[in-house]
Amino acid sequence: MSQTFSKRKMILGAVCGLIVIALTVGAFHPATKVSASAKAVPPTVEVAQVAQRDVPVFGESIGTLDGLVNADVRAQVTGYLQTQGYKEGSFVRKGQLLFQIDPRPFRAALDLAEGQLEQAKAALANAQAVQGRTQLDVKRYTPLAQEQAASQQDLDNAVQNNLAAIAGVETAKAQIKTSAAAVETAKINLGFTRLTAPIDGIAGQAQLQVGALVSPATGTITSISTVDPIKVYFTLSESEYLAWRKRFPSELARQTADKALRLQLILADGSVYEHEGKFDFADRQVSEGTGAIRIAGLFPNPDNILRPGGFGRVRAVVNTRSQALLVPERAVSELQGSYQVAVVGAGNKVAFRPVTVGEPFGSERVITGGLNPGERVVVEGTQKVRPGIQVNPIPFSPVKEK
Repeated sequence: MSQTFSKRKMILGAVCGLIVIALTVGAFHPATKVSASAKAVPPTVEVAQVAQRDVPVFGESIGTLDGLVNADVRAQVTGYLQTQGYKEGSFVRKGQLLFQIDPRPFRAALDLAEGQLEQAKAALANAQAVQGRTQLDVKRYTPLAQEQAASQQDLDNAVQNNLAAIAGVETAKAQIKTSAAAVETAKINLGFTRLTAPIDGIAGQAQLQVGALVSPATGTITSISTVDPIKVYFTLSESEYLAWRKRFPSELARQTADKALRLQLILADGSVYEHEGKFDFADRQVSEGTGAIRIAGLFPNPDNILRPGGFGRVRAVVNTRSQALLVPERAVSELQGSYQVAVVGAGNKVAFRPVTVGEPFGSERVITGGLNPGERVVVEGTQKVRPGIQVNPIPFSPVKEK
């Protein structure tokens, strides 16, 4: 009985084992088919055609900002700073009071000069009165001497006295001119006690404070810069400068090209300044040390955002590359200094092709060698492909880059 039970148990275990094996094989068999089917589906990639059009060529250089006009404010007379009439870093108008030097000594000097001028005028009036009397004596003695009613000596004395009186009048007139010049000098010196803005612009930090003794030897007390428009200096190599000039055969053509040149300013934070600039002038010489020539551009600065001393990059269209080939920047791969793109050819098969690249142009890259117009290149999905693989290409949508 026990043996029969054992046999049944063994048979039942064997049947269960077969069922488990059958279920296991059935479970894995469909998965194998799905995996093989999945491998057979070509990967989907986004492609773009190689475009061909004229592309502007940009030149770029480091620029330094400077005021259109920079004026230093210095003392012309010696005295103590009494007041400061402006806020540092603020916009000031021409003629606005910046500093007041104690005017009392200069006002006293003006009063003294004006008093001396009045004395000189009185001395002239007196000299003219004396000369008038001596002139009358000459007129009286002349006919008397002719009639021998008066001696020749009396006439000679009258003439000499008149000449001396005339000299006295001229001396008094000269003294008036001297006194008038002293008055004018005193007025100028009194005016120099008011240190005013010579130009419209942004006033800088005060180098001296109220109470400081200043003189013509003191140096700059503050500086003012006109910053609208603001000047930007940048450099071009001698070869770049010559290449630009040689493109225009006449002076009129060069002047027209210079006026038409539009400058862009890329600020230190990487943003592009909202206002375009224009060419101002090229320096008179090429630097012997650097072999570069200094160029100046002017940029509108209505809100006084740009300040002297700042840095940026100046960019301008200097030429046009005719019928250039362009692909999206993301289609180009770099490997150890070499560049390549994945090209989708006949049968939607992929081939990796080395290319020669030019300058970037927005979100695209100029290709100078290795591609032909109209060819398709992989933009999205290059990591999915390998040489010779077949792909499912769909058009690339630049909106996805945003």
